[in-house]
Amino acid sequence: MTGETPRTVLVVEDDDQIAYLLRFILEREDFKVEVASDGRVAQDLIINGTPPALALLDVMLPFVDGYQLLAAIRAKQGWETVPVLMLTAKSQEKDIVRALDSGAADYMVKPFKPDELLSRVRRLVKESKLSV
Repeated sequence: MTGETPRTVLVVEDDDQIAYLLRFILEREDFKVEVASDGRVAQDLIINGTPPALALLDVMLPFVDGYQLLAAIRAKQGWETVPVLMLTAKSQEKDIVRALDSGAADYMVKPFKPDELLSRVRRLVKESKLSV
């Protein structure tokens, strides 16, 4: 990716090992990764930060959950079109429907397959660039 500014992914994940794995996978694909280890840190980044190319949210987080963060992203000026990929252990249909109805662009259940995750990330980033 010579000459391009790095595409940033906001990863909100409280499990250190999963956060490390996500950072590793995404950085190999030339993404700049910003990790928030809990909902409060993520909320601060949404309020004060620059919109990323993509947000990858866990649902079950300390302090502020993924659904609350998704609502904050959709309500924040400049962030409303950021694609959000929910990545969570919650696999019940009601959780998936709630996330998608609340504005998530995609939903993946842990444990995830790295290549599938990357494919979804690339698609979401590409689609968001096309809609700008």
